[in-house]
Amino acid sequence: MEKLRLSKQRVVWDRTLFFLILTLTVLGFIAIADASAPQALSSFNDKYYFVKQQLVWGAIGIVVLLVASKIHYTFWEKMALPLFLISLLGLIIVLIPSIGQEALGARRWIFIGPVSIQPSEIVKLSLVLYLAKVYAKGKRLISYFLPLVIVLALIMLQPDLGTALVIGGTAFMQIFVSGINPFYFLGTLTIGGIASFVLIMISDYRRDRLLTFLQQTRDPLGKSYHIRQILLALGSGGLLGVGLGESRQKYLFLPEAATDSIFAVIAEEVGFLGSLVLISLLAFFIIKGIKIAKKAPDNFSKLLAVGITSWIGLQIFLNLGSMVALVPLTGVPLPFISYGGSALTMILFAGGILLNISKYEKG
Repeated sequence: MEKLRLSKQRVVWDRTLFFLILTLTVLGFIAIADASAPQALSSFNDKYYFVKQQLVWGAIGIVVLLVASKIHYTFWEKMALPLFLISLLGLIIVLIPSIGQEALGARRWIFIGPVSIQPSEIVKLSLVLYLAKVYAKGKRLISYFLPLVIVLALIMLQPDLGTALVIGGTAFMQIFVSGINPFYFLGTLTIGGIASFVLIMISDYRRDRLLTFLQQTRDPLGKSYHIRQILLALGSGGLLGVGLGESRQKYLFLPEAATDSIFAVIAEEVGFLGSLVLISLLAFFIIKGIKIAKKAPDNFSKLLAVGITSWIGLQIFLNLGSMVALVPLTGVPLPFISYGGSALTMILFAGGILLNISKYEKG
C-alpha cells in the first residue's frame, strides 16, 4: 500500500510550470486590454473589443491545456500523422482565394462564421508531434526533411517568412537533438540559410525590412517608421516606465501595438525593470521546458518537449530581438502576450502536453 501511494504521488505535473503558464496568460490579457484600447475604440467603438475576444480564446485554451495535461503523452504519438495531415490541408485551403482571408498582403486566415483560424499556428504543433514520432520510430533522414520542406513551401506561398523561420528553426533543433549525421545537418542548415536569403532578396517587402534593419535612419517616415516608433517607446520607458495605461505610442503611432509590437508598449509603461521581470518569466518557461526534455522518459517525449520549448523559445527570441533591433522585424507575435486567438490556444495546448510529460519524468 505504501509503495502504491508513493507511486501515485510521483505522477503529478510540474505545478510551478502550470502557475507560470497561468501567470503569463493573465499578463497577456492585461497587456492586450491596455495596448489595444485606442485601436479598438477607433475601429469598433469599444475599447475592450480585442481583449474580449482574447479572453474567449484564453478560456478555450485553458480548458484545452487541462484536458491535454490529463491525456498520456503517448496518445499524441498515435495521432501525430493524422493531425499533421489535417494541418497540411489547412495550409492548402487558406491559399484558396474564395476561402483564405487576405490582410497586409498575406493570406493566413480562414473564417468560419465569426471565428478566424490561422492554420500556420496549428502546423507548428502538429509538425513538432510528427518529427517526434519520426525520431521515436527510427525513420530515415528523408522522413524529417520532406514534410518540413512541404510545410515551409506552403507557408511561403502565403507569404509568411516570420512563421517559416520559427517552424524551420524548431524543426532543425529537433533534428539536431535526434542525433543525425552532423554533416547532413550542417549541409541542410546552409541550404536553408541560402534559401532564406534568396527569399528575402526577391521580395521588395522583405528586402526593405532587411535594409531598414541595417540602416535604421533610412526613410524615417516610411520604411523605417515602425522600428523608430518601437525604439521611441523603449526609450520613453526609461528605468521605471511612464506608468500603467500611460503609453503614448499605443495611440495609433505604433503599428501592430497589440500584436507584434506589444512588448514596446509594455516597456514604455513599466520601464526596463518591469520589462526585465516579463523577460525573466519567459526565460523561466524555456528553462522549465529544457528540464522536462532532459528528464523525459523516452525518445518521443524527449523530442516532443524539445520541439515545444524550441518553438516557443525561438518565437520569444525573434519577437524581443526585433523590438531591440537585434534582428529585423519579422512579424512574429510574443507568446502568451500578443493578441491572437489561434496562437494562444495552440501554445496553451502545447503547455498541457508539457505538463503531462512532466508527470513521468525520470528521477
